[in-house]
Amino acid sequence: MQALHPDEWDTSLQHIIDDMEGQPIQIHCLLANHPRLLEAWWSFRMYSVRGGELAQRDAELIILRVAVHMEAWYEWAAHVDRGLACGLSLPEIYRVAEGPAASEWSKQDQLLLLAVDQLVTRHAIDRETRERLAKYFSERQILDIVSLQGLYVTIACIIGTWPIEIESRIAARLPKEVSEESFRALLLAANSN
Repeated sequence: MQALHPDEWDTSLQHIIDDMEGQPIQIHCLLANHPRLLEAWWSFRMYSVRGGELAQRDAELIILRVAVHMEAWYEWAAHVDRGLACGLSLPEIYRVAEGPAASEWSKQDQLLLLAVDQLVTRHAIDRETRERLAKYFSERQILDIVSLQGLYVTIACIIGTWPIEIESRIAARLPKEVSEESFRALLLAANSN
């Protein structure tokens, strides 16, 4: 299965093309092969990509951590771009690969990354972590953490099954030191610690 050019999309999906100002990204073009799925997925995507009730910075930390776990270069590149746009620094973004054990994180960031780690590896946030998260996040926000993590695990699985390339317009905005090779090196370094 290949990503479809918007000219090839089912007409029922025109509102998605419009939402993306005529430039849907590759994951959308891939999902356009299944119009009913893309249609059903769209509202959740639009809610989640803005962080739901989470701050955008928190959402980007979640997505970047999922990209590390899933070894998903496409997700990583797209959300390095979005993370920089919402105020994350490049050192913070790189530190996501180290996870919650990196000493420079605030308690809130550390707990957020720990929650993602638990969701990916244990498929649940344990009680102690959930209670600690409640000092910083509402129950709705914790639901958003779980949901956002799940959405991006799903996206990584789709992209892992049907690989797609990062959009040239996104790649052009990335700092030159951010590449697939540098991402793979981050993963190797994180896995060796």
